[in-house]
Amino acid sequence: MTASTTWLTQDAYDRLTEELAYLKGEGRRAVAAKIATAREEGDLSENAGYHAAREEQGHQEARIRVLTAMLENAQVGVAPGGPDEATPGSTVTIYYDDDPDDTDTFMIGSREMLAADASIDLEVFSPQSPLGEAVLGHKVGETVSYTAPTGSTIEVAIVEVKAPTL
Repeated sequence: MTASTTWLTQDAYDRLTEELAYLKGEGRRAVAAKIATAREEGDLSENAGYHAAREEQGHQEARIRVLTAMLENAQVGVAPGGPDEATPGSTVTIYYDDDPDDTDTFMIGSREMLAADASIDLEVFSPQSPLGEAVLGHKVGETVSYTAPTGSTIEVAIVEVKAPTL
């Protein structure tokens, strides 16, 4: 497992593969048609439809790049680790600064790891984020620290780890 490995459920992998195929095929053709139609309207410098279609094309191409990179590094299944160990896909509860009443619960990974029908209102931290990297591989009961974007060092204790479900 490398830091760039993206752990996905089979459902998420299939859904993202399908989205990528759509964007590369029918999605590109639809945006190209919008651009062509807008071009026919005349002066491109004042053509809002043309600029909107070009912006949509840019967003679509960015999504294609993100999905391509994600799927190239994807592993289907659950990241290796023990039952109390924070791994990609697991839900982790921590507390800050020796205050057990100040807890935070989040998932390590990416929103794409969640099922398509997931209505989970949960923060998600990538394994490469400061907090995600700090807790990754650590177990319940351990205290770890990380450097916040402000430059301060924050200490957190891992209270609970729930293994990812497929």
